Amino acid sequence: MSEVKRHTLAAIVDNEAGVLSQVSRLFSRKGYNIESLAVGTTSDPAVSRITIEVLADDDHILLLANQLRKLFPIHSVKLVPASNSIRRELVLLKVKAPTSAVRSEIIQIANIFRANILDVSIGSLTLALIGEESKTIAIERILEEFEVLELVRTGVIALERGQDTIYDETKEKGEFNYGKNVL
Repeated sequence: MSEVKRHTLAAIVDNEAGVLSQVSRLFSRKGYNIESLAVGTTSDPAVSRITIEVLADDDHILLLANQLRKLFPIHSVKLVPASNSIRRELVLLKVKAPTSAVRSEIIQIANIFRANILDVSIGSLTLALIGEESKTIAIERILEEFEVLELVRTGVIALERGQDTIYDETKEKGEFNYGKNVL
């Protein structure tokens, strides 16, 4: 049995009610917890892209990908290798900042991490950070000293580097025509 590690799957799906439920049920039935999940529409409003991160070994991730491909509302599924992809996550952090000295210190930290200040109040600062998971974990650990009041993460999104796309792996070439008007 191979080593269990974090894998990223991307899927192009119909943008309709119940699709996300079908996808999450598949992982649940197979005994896998979804570590990260991000969903959004594509350039074609009729389809959405789902990015899923799951802990599995190499054999089981291939089985999960094949099971996903069998679902009717799924157009395409691709394993996105971490070594050849751009991966980002949005994190919003609300940090306790009771004094101007503390606010200044948090702003300096935000500048180092290229985080944006979204809200300043007398008692707190809200930051937005886009980056790789290691970057978001690093700023979170540093800001723990100031008391993080609230934190929310979008989940990882990923694209392969180069010219390869998820559309290269459709169920049947030509069956789906993304983003193009067909008469």
